[in-house]
Amino acid sequence: MGEEMNNEQLAEMKSLAVGDVVTGKVTRVEDKQALVDVGFKVEGIVPISELSSLHVEKVSDVLSVDDELEMKILKLEDDELILSKRAVQAEKAWDQLRKQQENGEIITAEVAEVVKGGLVVDVGVRGFIPASLVERHFVEDFSDYKGRELRLKVEELDQENNKLILSQRAVLDAELEEKKKNVLQSLKSGDTVEGTVQRLTSFGAFVDVGGVDGLVHISQLAHHRVETPSDIVNEGDKVKVKVLSVDPDSERVSLSIKDTQPGPWEEVAGQISTGDVIEGTVKRLVSFGAFVEVAPGVEGLVHISQIANRHIGTPSEVLTEGEKVEVKVLDVNLGDKRISLSIRELLKDDTNDGDYAAYEANKEEEPSGFSLGDMIGDQLKKYKS
Repeated sequence: MGEEMNNEQLAEMKSLAVGDVVTGKVTRVEDKQALVDVGFKVEGIVPISELSSLHVEKVSDVLSVDDELEMKILKLEDDELILSKRAVQAEKAWDQLRKQQENGEIITAEVAEVVKGGLVVDVGVRGFIPASLVERHFVEDFSDYKGRELRLKVEELDQENNKLILSQRAVLDAELEEKKKNVLQSLKSGDTVEGTVQRLTSFGAFVDVGGVDGLVHISQLAHHRVETPSDIVNEGDKVKVKVLSVDPDSERVSLSIKDTQPGPWEEVAGQISTGDVIEGTVKRLVSFGAFVEVAPGVEGLVHISQIANRHIGTPSEVLTEGEKVEVKVLDVNLGDKRISLSIRELLKDDTNDGDYAAYEANKEEEPSGFSLGDMIGDQLKKYKS
């Protein structure tokens, strides 16, 4: 009876062919191979190289006795049956990966190896993630990526050459684009938000506001004139910005730091009063006077009549732009942003009228130098001589 079963098994075995898929149970695990019962007299052999698409050190690392496997027949000769677990996995994996690529699906896989130039994962077949496709930023050392779970998209698939390129960066880029789209839709002109200074240029600073980089033009960094953006902010600074405009199509956002801060006129409120004597810098000369900066961004007017204590034709006869001067505050109107100043009131009076008045005041105190007695005495001296 047993002999009849053997013959039946042999007959069934002969009906199989290379490429067929069979199922079986692991009966023994050795260092370099596993023996599998597939229901025939002859046990099937799964070499260590046919267990996985990745390198396997020991069969016991991936298989145990009684594990049930689905395998492809690689060789069927006489009493030898060579099977591959890897081949069945790969065939299924390529089909699934192709569909995932077409649909743009995200694949989750654990990093199995860190190799030169990138990372290796097992997704039924060996997948390679080049270093440039791991993150959006440059990574110098990938040693701590082993065992880390990544979300990936198929970048390139070539089953014929057993080539699979995967990308985590594609997933991150897509998420960033979606985030940017949402942020651009949510930002409105007039909003005040917090951002981080990303980079500085000669014409301003780019600030990240929730995944979107907006430009703070150099003219919007401060209320006073700014020579270079680095005078006001540095990369990495957290800043408050006001949204000036948003263009979702071009992904352009204009921002202002200046508009979130008190204006220069608000800052001098209570600090400058009528009668104060303060120092300022001549900023501009005009036909009717000179504008003097008395605080950052705050200029007052010295009318031409208040520049000197003599008549002048133009302010440039007395003043030059950039000159430091002392001025007296005549009037302050913060509501209209106007300050009236005077230089003349701080000058000593050196007009001709002033000289004459001084002469008259001193004349009574000085001796005349002559008297009637002196004159008679002089005459007598002449007669005596």
